[in-house]
Amino acid sequence: MTIKVGDKVPSVTLRYLAPDGVKAVSSDEFFAGKKVALFAVPGAFTRTCSQRHLPSYVTNEAQLKAKGVDTIACLAVNDPFVMGAWGKEHKAGDIVMLGDGSGDFTRAIGLELDRIKEGMGIRSQRYSMLVDNGVVKALHIEEPGQFEVSSAETMLKTL
Repeated sequence: MTIKVGDKVPSVTLRYLAPDGVKAVSSDEFFAGKKVALFAVPGAFTRTCSQRHLPSYVTNEAQLKAKGVDTIACLAVNDPFVMGAWGKEHKAGDIVMLGDGSGDFTRAIGLELDRIKEGMGIRSQRYSMLVDNGVVKALHIEEPGQFEVSSAETMLKTL
């Protein structure tokens, strides 16, 4: 079942690369008490994700924060080392690059994407969501292969 507006985000462990190494954080802790603009991509370093999706949030980081977003996070079914390297390459600034390496979060919200035939395994669908204190306030799910509704520009209109 796919997560929907009004649902609480599931409780799982996510990981990110900090200056002193990999940090594990529960989703309960990560989303607690703040407004988070979360966007997910099928894979770090992939074409649309690198050319359009992540750059839209890097470019609009200040505008999102000016509209009340406390944290911007990018999630992919990749490990935290890959996410960290990808964020560094794209100068992601304060955007938290979350690794959902085993796909636990992605499965729990019902947004997995089967890319086995393409040699990528099970990944996340492309989407964005606004989460306020752990509750989904807006959700923008892309059709597979599309990049229309999950950009930072759409998130800004949501705010």
